Amino acid sequence: MSEEIKIKDGLYKIRPAGRHIITIGRDLIKDKYAAIVELVKNSYDADSPYCKVSLLPYEREIVKGEEVVLLKGIKVIIQDKGHGMSFETVTDKWMVPSTDDKLYRETSPGGRIMQGKKGIGRYSASVIGDDMVLQTIDETGDLTTLYLIWDHFEKAKYLSDVDVLIENFRTSKSSGTEIIIVGDENHLNEWTTKQIQNLKFELKKLIPPKDEDEFLVEKTDDFEIQLEIGDFSFGEGYCNYTETIEPYPLFDFFDYRISGSVDKKGLASLKFENKRIKNAPVENLNSFEISLNIDSDDSRSKGFYCGNVKFDFRVFDRDASSIDGLIERGLKDPTTGQYVGRREARIILDKFNGIGVYRNGFRIRPLGDAGFDWLELDKQRVQNPSLKVGSDQVIGFIHIGSEDESGLIEKSARDGLKENAQYSGLIQIAKNVLKELENRRYAYRQSVGLGRSNRDIDEKIKVLYNFVDLQEKIDKELDSLGIEKSKRENINKLISDKEKKNNKIADELKQVIALYQGQATVGKIINVVLHEGRKPLGYFKNQIPLIKEWSEELQSTFSQELLDKISDRLSVIDEQGKIFINLFGKLDPLSAKKRTNKRDFNVRQVIENVKNVFLSELNSQNIEFDIDCDINLSSFGWKEDFYIVFTNLVDNSLYWFQNITDRQKKISFKVYEDDDLLIIEYRDNGSGIEKHLIESEIIFEPEFSNKIGGGTGLGLAIAGEAIGRNDGDLKAIYSETGAFFKVEITLQ
Repeated sequence: MSEEIKIKDGLYKIRPAGRHIITIGRDLIKDKYAAIVELVKNSYDADSPYCKVSLLPYEREIVKGEEVVLLKGIKVIIQDKGHGMSFETVTDKWMVPSTDDKLYRETSPGGRIMQGKKGIGRYSASVIGDDMVLQTIDETGDLTTLYLIWDHFEKAKYLSDVDVLIENFRTSKSSGTEIIIVGDENHLNEWTTKQIQNLKFELKKLIPPKDEDEFLVEKTDDFEIQLEIGDFSFGEGYCNYTETIEPYPLFDFFDYRISGSVDKKGLASLKFENKRIKNAPVENLNSFEISLNIDSDDSRSKGFYCGNVKFDFRVFDRDASSIDGLIERGLKDPTTGQYVGRREARIILDKFNGIGVYRNGFRIRPLGDAGFDWLELDKQRVQNPSLKVGSDQVIGFIHIGSEDESGLIEKSARDGLKENAQYSGLIQIAKNVLKELENRRYAYRQSVGLGRSNRDIDEKIKVLYNFVDLQEKIDKELDSLGIEKSKRENINKLISDKEKKNNKIADELKQVIALYQGQATVGKIINVVLHEGRKPLGYFKNQIPLIKEWSEELQSTFSQELLDKISDRLSVIDEQGKIFINLFGKLDPLSAKKRTNKRDFNVRQVIENVKNVFLSELNSQNIEFDIDCDINLSSFGWKEDFYIVFTNLVDNSLYWFQNITDRQKKISFKVYEDDDLLIIEYRDNGSGIEKHLIESEIIFEPEFSNKIGGGTGLGLAIAGEAIGRNDGDLKAIYSETGAFFKVEITLQ
């Protein structure tokens, strides 16, 4: 056995490499705009009333051999008038990477909540230029200067090998900090007109718009950002250019807006505005709960509430008339002050869209960048373009609390938030808030003919094959030609025959649509069959190989014990087989390949069968299911259509019951005759349906869904069509105690 012989031992320290500063600065930061944003945040933390960002030309002469060469470059200056730093603060904190100073202080001397808490933001300056000079004066007149050459760190073996010159003076100048970053010609060439516009864009989006309602989490009204561009040949007005950064005026010209808050328990208080309607009143949406997938088994979709969150979503329609309305409301070019055209307006929307997340009044990049669709709005819009808005239609502001309060943690690389359960919760909350706007927008657009309605398919087919209007037009044309009515019989007969033939086709088409609608509803039942069928299927999978093994043993040597075991297992398989037969039987009413003729059927029996379809789920959620219907009551029509209606109603109730925990869940059917009508009342005591959704009737529009994450939007639309085929109506009635639907069928 070999024996280890110790050669060396001792205690050692981790020594960061010289380029460690570059790694946590230039290599970690996303781009030069992010670096400037980090330095602007530092000015805010210093209680400065403003931060001035200057991009200036820089020239210096160097001697190459016998020749003097003029080198051109760029100088980026970040200047503020904050409280500055003392010599000790620079040496003991500024010079210490990842210092926890701001993390523990949390607020500035002036009461501002600290923006930079990672202790590495200042080193991002290495992405902007080659050298950096820090000049800072504290409130006692103590001037400290520091000079860094980033290349020295690149070449040094260890971080401790780099000496940094720091000097201290007395001065009569007022407090403040100035950071001067010098870059060579390569850095200069990185700045173009487009890059200047991008910087302006980032600075404009850094601070959210000032709101007359003053609902923002943290006001930054007392902090101003100034931009200065020196004597460059950028063109487009950016030579010797200065601007005080203000939010883009587009923010004020939205078509629709929803704003307000959701508290740490999911209770929402919001308001909706529709600027498409002149002088439309603000709709207040108070005290309703936003539910999350807290109990989801899928960790990717599981969400936790993330403290108090405030929202401001502004949505723009992008059709031609809406763009015209946007311009009429005052959309102007911020430089020229002239009204923009349609093309320019669309370009502005393309560039200034996105939903940003703000903490203490400053945006967390890249959330809110145009094209960074972190809420996957475009994916939802592809699935339902009539209802959903795309990422290029919305400008949004979400204000979150501190990391401790919200659980929303910023990544060290300044590229968003860590994807934990609170982040998933934020996504779900944001989508649900936006859904309230989408529903109201959809209802408005349908009411004024801006949306495409797919309701009343039967009526549309009837109009398609109705030749009455054509007959009248032909008669008028023949009258104008002076043709006698006796000579028109052949023409009229041709039209009449064609109408009869097409109406027959229309009837066949209606039956095919009805069949497909039944198949769509089968999908809901299949989910039930798949869920309930797992247990017997698992039994078959486990027991059949065992029975086969015992049978082979029995063939070689008879054993009464083995025979009894096989018999016992076969009897259980028989029971499980009956469960399967019953499960597939639930599909029978809607799985027919051909529609039968109308006939009398027992209404209660249909309701009982639908109850049996969902019996397992009803029992698992402990839901009461009451049927108040005479056992002998019958109706004339297509029984399959009533299965469609009742299946979709119960399926919806089961979905909305999932988060109800404070009361006994109930579903009830009440069926009775009233004069020449058969009335079927369906109720549940779930979360109910909002009044505006019922009054607008958009819940019956195909593609409309109010479910979290979006449903198919077909259930109630199909149910309404099914009842219509039976000379009846399906109505939604507002109730404060849950969902309430009434079916009215004309008795034959």
